[in-house]
Amino acid sequence: MAITVRRLTTLPELGLTLVAGRDGADRVIEWAHPIELPDPTPWLSGGELVMTTGLEIGAGADDQFTYLQGLVGAGCVALAFDTGTRFDRVPDGLRAAGDALGFPVLAVPASTPFVAITRAVIDELTADQVRAVQRVVDQQERLARATLRGGVPAVVTTLGQALAGVVAVVDPDDRVLAEYGSDTTRAIGHARAVSESASRSPRRRQMSKVLVDDGGHYTVQSIAAAPDVYGYLAVGTAEPLPPADRLLLAHAVSLISIELGKPAKVQSAEQRLRAVVTRTLFDAPERMDAGLLRYFGLEPTDTVAVAVLTEVGPLLPAERQVGSALATEAVPYLAASVGADVAVVLPADRAREIATRVQHRVRAQLGRPVRCGLGGPCAVMDAKNSVHQALSAARAGRDGDTVPVVFAELGTFSLLLGMQDPDALQAIARSGLEALDAYDEKRGGSGGLVETLAAYLEHNAQAESAAVALGIHRHTLRNRLARIAELTGRDLDSIHTRVEWWLAVKAREMLDRQEE
Repeated sequence: MAITVRRLTTLPELGLTLVAGRDGADRVIEWAHPIELPDPTPWLSGGELVMTTGLEIGAGADDQFTYLQGLVGAGCVALAFDTGTRFDRVPDGLRAAGDALGFPVLAVPASTPFVAITRAVIDELTADQVRAVQRVVDQQERLARATLRGGVPAVVTTLGQALAGVVAVVDPDDRVLAEYGSDTTRAIGHARAVSESASRSPRRRQMSKVLVDDGGHYTVQSIAAAPDVYGYLAVGTAEPLPPADRLLLAHAVSLISIELGKPAKVQSAEQRLRAVVTRTLFDAPERMDAGLLRYFGLEPTDTVAVAVLTEVGPLLPAERQVGSALATEAVPYLAASVGADVAVVLPADRAREIATRVQHRVRAQLGRPVRCGLGGPCAVMDAKNSVHQALSAARAGRDGDTVPVVFAELGTFSLLLGMQDPDALQAIARSGLEALDAYDEKRGGSGGLVETLAAYLEHNAQAESAAVALGIHRHTLRNRLARIAELTGRDLDSIHTRVEWWLAVKAREMLDRQEE
């Protein structure tokens, strides 16, 4: 905590009293300096608490105002006035000047030597430096953990949070590799401008630059491991970065350089290990090593949810695109193929939003109608249960769905049918609709009995509404319903019959979606 004028007056061992200029009491003291000169300003650099016995302040109010005005112009913080040597109280002229200039004036009791004030200020400044160093060490540890947990995106997010600013990383081809903040447009623009400038001067590709615009202060640094340049990192803050934050920025640049410089074989091996850990978690959680979970940023006590992406096509490019999409998210995760699908283990509290973004990106990259199901939250060691739920939710979805189908939000019929495999769905559909299918097929598909039954059930057995939906006369609808009852020997007025047929219709719809 910085030492301010107000805080200095709260130290009981000093006994200082603020007698004027209270509006400036929250100014930060950078040093304490005793000086007895009529004009001390040539020997001041700003930020000082000036201490004086009043020997050279002048006898009149005008002289005292001029003296204090000089301190204000030199950038000093406050005046500590001794009341035990020449004066027994702070002169009225000095008090009036302090109030007029908003410049704090402290009364120093006769029992307090200036050296005690100096020592108190130095002690506080030293403590601030220790706290600043400890903060940097703590943040460096956070950055290191973020690198292990989520690579470059996690480092960028952690750095942005630590500096309370916006952060962006672009590669030499101007692609944005990671970003943090509500509006990173300016940061990205500055990074690209420096990248372009560096490309015109190959010898200066490794560089750093500080820029100021209407959006704040921007520091751009190259990310490199000689002789290769991997990109440029831009940090935007409201104020210039202090030394401690510049040290933190340098540490982040080093970590990002290491991460981007990973050989492709190392990244591939890491992905294979991630897949093995994921499959072990699903198939034999009792054999899961907690150290392996922690390597990928998860704790055995974490709560997770599993997202399953289906209709992804060939697995190799699908896994690559899923991994690429997840690399932009600053969260720990596990991922592996499950049959013809790809399952991803995510922190439960952010699973839905992350799964939505991943599904969107993978659909765009693969050019396929990728569906996504999201299982319920569970302990990480019970992730297999969430996998089954996610698969059921994905089966209940439609190809046009651009957001994950959430297991917990499925209706009863969708839930029951979504948990069935295709063979079971086929059996359910056949048992209820087989006779109607045969009738429609004999007439070249023009019988319309299955379609009529579906519309009738959809409209809660309201013949008029069903006829309108089908675009046929109500007498035609009633004739078809009579034919259905005749072919099946079932009573359309029976709730049990309607439930069985509704299940059959929904099973058929689900099968049709899976085959599209």
